Amino acid sequence: MEQTITILIADDHALLRSGLKLLLQKKPANKVVGEASNGIEALRLYEELRPHILILDISMPHMDGIEVLKKIKACHAHAKVIVLTMHEDEDYITTIMKEGAVGYIPKVAVDEELYTAIDTVQSGYVYLRPQDTQTLIASVLHKAPQAVEDNSPFVILSDREREVLSYLVRGYTLVETAQQLLISIKTVDTHKTRMMNKLNLTKKSELVEYAIKYNLLSED
Repeated sequence: MEQTITILIADDHALLRSGLKLLLQKKPANKVVGEASNGIEALRLYEELRPHILILDISMPHMDGIEVLKKIKACHAHAKVIVLTMHEDEDYITTIMKEGAVGYIPKVAVDEELYTAIDTVQSGYVYLRPQDTQTLIASVLHKAPQAVEDNSPFVILSDREREVLSYLVRGYTLVETAQQLLISIKTVDTHKTRMMNKLNLTKKSELVEYAIKYNLLSED
């Protein structure tokens, strides 16, 4: 008999969670044991249920997925976390894998690929699509060693994060920034949170000082 694989789904969209659950449980070996709608709930349910695999969204309320991933891996080094996200840029992929994820799937690619990812990580391997593997390898090979210590926004921030930063420090609200960049408010907020974490900043005034130092106030 095929071994049962217990799965916890963490995503703030109820419809997506329902869709994922239906998709996963079409395969008899998969058993969805819990659903979390925010980061704090994801942490609690992971500790309570100890699933074989956590399918984790990045953009969630109360605590984003990257922070959830960090906390889980700090306590459970062998935790198997597959990240499911709408973000596909290089910066997200490298950050997610660096923090200990064992798989990465863009939401636009969710279909039977999810079965392959689960089987792969359950067998002890990392799952990435071929194009994402190339992106990760290129990032590692082309990043100079000293770049890790460089606090320049052109090193540690993605292009989109610099765009969001330039609007926020000029007084644009999250809504206005989203309108200017033609992205969702939630995506703007996610970029803001990640910027603050990367730069180790806690106040908007510190963000403004940083932008002034690197001449980002004039960016469009």
